[in-house]
Amino acid sequence: MGVSAGESPNLPESVVIELRRTTANLLGNVSSYADDMFDYILERIPEAGADDDLRGLTLGSCSSNLEAALSMVRHGIDVKAATAPVTALEHARAMAARGYDVDVMLRFYRVGHAYFSERILARITDFVPDPALALAVVADLQRYAFAYIDRISSEVAAEYVAELDRMQNRVRAARTDAVRGLIAGDRIDLARAEQTLSHRLTGWQTAFVCWTDRDDVDLARVGTAVGAHFDSLHPLLVPDGAQALWGWVSTTRAPEVASDDLAPLTGRIPAMVQICIGTPARGPGGFRDSHAQAKRGRRIVEISGRAAPVTFYGELALVDTMSGDLDLARSFVASELGALAVVGRREEEERRTLLAVLDAQGGLAAAAEELGVHRNTVLQRLRRAEERRGRPNADRVAELHAALRLVQVLGTVVLT
Repeated sequence: MGVSAGESPNLPESVVIELRRTTANLLGNVSSYADDMFDYILERIPEAGADDDLRGLTLGSCSSNLEAALSMVRHGIDVKAATAPVTALEHARAMAARGYDVDVMLRFYRVGHAYFSERILARITDFVPDPALALAVVADLQRYAFAYIDRISSEVAAEYVAELDRMQNRVRAARTDAVRGLIAGDRIDLARAEQTLSHRLTGWQTAFVCWTDRDDVDLARVGTAVGAHFDSLHPLLVPDGAQALWGWVSTTRAPEVASDDLAPLTGRIPAMVQICIGTPARGPGGFRDSHAQAKRGRRIVEISGRAAPVTFYGELALVDTMSGDLDLARSFVASELGALAVVGRREEEERRTLLAVLDAQGGLAAAAEELGVHRNTVLQRLRRAEERRGRPNADRVAELHAALRLVQVLGTVVLT
């Protein structure tokens, strides 16, 4: 049900007449009241005088709201017809642009209402000498003023939120444009890009990609955890859709990103999230190259089905280089491994043993320790591997090593 000043069926005609006459008198001096209201607000909310533009908008909002509310009361217009004046909406946008909290902005209206109650209504007997009649006029004005402020403050709060959204969208768009320009290798104004991104581009750049198959994971929090691992409280984070996030950390020296160094980070990553970290590199070129590596690393992780929550691209670089064409990679593996390039428990044991020996540069004892088996077991598996391949293990060692590494990372994707 709407609220119309002077329209209540319980109000005597004499009250209605005095109500209309009082508001007409108040309207005649509305500019003076607006100035007084502004001073009243400024005394209690110093933010109102932050700069000349905001002072002007605050005064304009006082004047336009006073005039609108009093005019509606004078003519018996239902409060549901009230809309926020242009200056009030602009004031809300200005408060958002200056970073003030919405509660500060809404306090303007609460304090303005207090002024109306204290200053104007205190003089009601100047307009209505009869105390009983004055009391009735005050009660109806207060009822209407509360309903008006309640309605208008909701509108300006909505405009404040809308302006925040517009500002954030502009910031996000500018950040995204700057990031994509850097990734594309475009010529950019470095200082301007750093200001837009709030990210230093002259130091070491370590890029990472986070992704998940869930919609309820806070990837920004994950990205912040990655930044914290590299001693960066404010990593650059850019969403890539709802289930992926790009990130960069800028440091003054190259961070350690080997598997052992990343172990502490692994425990801080949710089970449903995976991360690939690119190789640290310097400057805008490093920003681009490290990101490209992190994205290519993600491809390898997804192809191979690796379960590790955090992967360093350096561990996948060789496989990435050789797996651009998967059909070619399968053919290479089959050619180098022969009958060892099939799915099977025995074949898997022999491949792992052969790779361990090659990683240890032929050291049988080191390979046995790595695998947790006896040295003789290593020798037996090596002989069986040679039989399956149909050639000596010392033949084409580099190619053999590369084929085994492909299988180690990509698994059944490159096996028969």
